Amino acid sequence: MTDALGEHRSQFFALYLVRFAGRFGFSALVILLPYYVNRLHASGLMTGLFYTGFTAAQLVAVVPLAWAGDRYDKRLVLLGALGLGAVVYALFTLVTTPGTLVGVRALQGLVVVAVSLLTLASVGELATAETRANKIGKSNAARFAAAIAGSVTAGVLYPWVGFEPVFWVLVGLSVLTALAVVGFLRPDETVVRGFPFSGLAFNRRIRTLSVFRAQYSVAVTLVRTWVPLFAGVVAARGGLEMVPIAVTLVVTAEKLANLLLQPTLGSLSDRYGRALFVFVGGGAYGLVAFAVPFTPALGAALGLPETIPHVGYVSVAFVPLLALNALLGVTEAFREPASMALFADEGSSDESSGVAASFGIRDLVWRPGSLLAPLFGGWLMGSVGMAWVFYAGGAAAISGALAFLLVLVRDHGRDALTEW
Repeated sequence: MTDALGEHRSQFFALYLVRFAGRFGFSALVILLPYYVNRLHASGLMTGLFYTGFTAAQLVAVVPLAWAGDRYDKRLVLLGALGLGAVVYALFTLVTTPGTLVGVRALQGLVVVAVSLLTLASVGELATAETRANKIGKSNAARFAAAIAGSVTAGVLYPWVGFEPVFWVLVGLSVLTALAVVGFLRPDETVVRGFPFSGLAFNRRIRTLSVFRAQYSVAVTLVRTWVPLFAGVVAARGGLEMVPIAVTLVVTAEKLANLLLQPTLGSLSDRYGRALFVFVGGGAYGLVAFAVPFTPALGAALGLPETIPHVGYVSVAFVPLLALNALLGVTEAFREPASMALFADEGSSDESSGVAASFGIRDLVWRPGSLLAPLFGGWLMGSVGMAWVFYAGGAAAISGALAFLLVLVRDHGRDALTEW
């Protein structure tokens, strides 16, 4: 019994490590991209393409990856994704033009969606219904720990050694994670025949969640993408031009809040109603996003310093922006594990369903907004100013939360907010 329990835990730990590796590389790039924008003299539209190319590749890959995960061994698909990741991060060292960056970012998108989708499906499958949001919250905590580590690694290494050594660290992490998967994760014996997407697409709960998620994807993509750009891009382009370590700290604040709170809030949503946590977290995210452009005025009103000794220029907005980005992390900790657990519930509801397919639908619903939002944000940045990116993001989050509440009550009753 003890050996079986230990093996069960080791599988979760292996999956958490995969989640860590996938997010580490993504987060390192979040820190480095503003400096790629400066170094490659990219236009506002090309800046949007850095993110849209990444998302477009994910959109194409979701269905075949989810189908393969339900039909075959998820462990083998994960190993293939980690191997591709090692190749992709090596290719980043060869980037010299905006066009090549868009192409390599697209390949990175394939790696990130494979690791995220199949890891979540495996965690959701191994967990029980009573602990699902908690286990997913722990998986997300590993992701946010990686986000912090990746951001700090890139922020510290880049000023000293440039781009290339950061990517060799990512290559090594991909290889080590693949070895851990081989050693600790058991082969996946679950087989779902047919095409589970067709049945899940008509699932009433998934349709209700999709009403929220389709709009919320615009909000999170705009806000999460433009916070580091707002902090790091040169002032002439509408940014604050903070030094790399300051950008790193701002980005890390959101991740740290998520890391600390997701397991606990996931457990609470298991007990008190996951739909309630989705609604509260989504609406609050929009309210906080509206406040981001006002951080320079708030910092000036408080008389905050523009520079920090031995660090450099951080602008008067540094502390307010740090605090608001941490609040964005708190709101996401309410929403994310609850939302993921709801999708996992539906994917494991019967033998014809598939957890990977359910998460695949979750991903597909997200993609149109996340694909178009960077282009829209790039246009806003170049035409009316960067502040309007955050206003648009905040409006999308609040609209999504209110639409979710209306559909939830109309189609599932007033008690659904706490019963789901």
